[in-house]
Amino acid sequence: EIARRVARKKPIVVVKAGRTDAGARAASSHTGSLAGLDVAVDALLGQAGVIRTDTIHELFEVARLLANQPPPAGKRVAIVTNAGGPGILASDACESHGLSIPPLSKEAQAALRAFLPPEASVANPVDMIASASAASYERALRIVLAEPGIDAAVVLFVTPIVTDPHAVADAIIRAATQGQSKKPVLACLMGRQDVAEAVTALQAAKIPVYDFPESAAAALSRAARYGAWLQAPEGKLVEPVGFSRERVAAALACAASRGGQGARWLRPEETSSLLAAVGLHTAAAAEAQSEDAAVETADRLGYPVVIKLLSDTITHKSDVGGVVVGVRDAQGVRAAWRGITERLAAVGRAPELRGVLVQQQLPRGVEVFIGATRDPEFGALVGFGIGGTAVEVWKDIAFRVAPLRDTDALSMLQQIRGRPLLEGFRGGPVVDQGALTDALLRVSALMSAFPSITEVDLNPVMALAEGAVVADARLRVEPPGARARP
Repeated sequence: EIARRVARKKPIVVVKAGRTDAGARAASSHTGSLAGLDVAVDALLGQAGVIRTDTIHELFEVARLLANQPPPAGKRVAIVTNAGGPGILASDACESHGLSIPPLSKEAQAALRAFLPPEASVANPVDMIASASAASYERALRIVLAEPGIDAAVVLFVTPIVTDPHAVADAIIRAATQGQSKKPVLACLMGRQDVAEAVTALQAAKIPVYDFPESAAAALSRAARYGAWLQAPEGKLVEPVGFSRERVAAALACAASRGGQGARWLRPEETSSLLAAVGLHTAAAAEAQSEDAAVETADRLGYPVVIKLLSDTITHKSDVGGVVVGVRDAQGVRAAWRGITERLAAVGRAPELRGVLVQQQLPRGVEVFIGATRDPEFGALVGFGIGGTAVEVWKDIAFRVAPLRDTDALSMLQQIRGRPLLEGFRGGPVVDQGALTDALLRVSALMSAFPSITEVDLNPVMALAEGAVVADARLRVEPPGARARP
């Protein structure tokens, strides 16, 4: 809370040691295997606007930039150079760090061509070639800083025989400080002995200087993320409509009365009751302890249905062939029952079957994952990503520390690589992202209000054109007081 307030006025830069995977704890859920200590650190610092760096060297490189220049308003960078190779390397470094190198406008390119030699490249990077003078640097930098589509500039100078580095430094200072531009300017002077005075002059003018373009790009990318955080609305904490603390507490008390003294995963009927109290929509389902009962249940729910094994010991049903989808009639229900029992018998786990869950099959949508777990240091972590059986393979999950603000939930949807799948990728459904953010806020509220809930796995949640429905859910609870709160 302090960092979130201070970072609005003053940048906070952190290097955090100990990036090792905290998955040493036996992960019995998708969330547990995906969330580790380093994920928690990233989520916590990112929410608070703290700039995280990977090394002490990078810590100082970022501090050098933000102590002297404003954070950029966006990630669009112009590169001005007198050497093509370093310019290309700078472009590669910028894009690899999430920045972009957009082409300059036709007007800007025409203005550059008016004084640069025909061999120069004016698209971006602007390669003025080795004969570039100090005056060329000044004019070129003024032009790119005036571009509306540019948020920052990186100026590269490789010492040639014919150009005085000190004169180039003075030109960069005039262009960066004497105009109306409020955009950050970074310099990279590649050399040692001949550029020492030039470096001193630039630093005195509060223009950060880097030895290599890759260092400048890395520092600028961190500053750009900070700039984006500053521009984003702060958001607010909300209690979702229909979230009933009383009903959740009653459902937990009922489950505790039947569950003994230790931590355990709730049974499907207990999970459904609790999720209903949270206000999350679940697919209609009922348990069946025999083949005939499964048929009767499917007839009552209506076809098509999904048949899932019930077991207190088998964590992932798909791993043992315990899920059959698209069952369209009574004959299919019987075949699914027998197939599940035969597959369990083949691996010696038949005694672990205590029946099946018959569930209405949901309409076509996008399978997403919503989960939560408790980190011993940082509290509850809430995760979102593309779901299904391969969720741990893709590891395309965004995490935040609970309690989530409304803007946190929305940013989680925007962060994942699979975001196009939510937006109608290749003719797929355009899903209700408002329903997904609402579901994330409900899981956050649940984890914040009830510390006895230690893990939540909603996978998949079927994201539809209207609404989102939980197709499979697992919740783990511990007796009150079993785990010390952070």
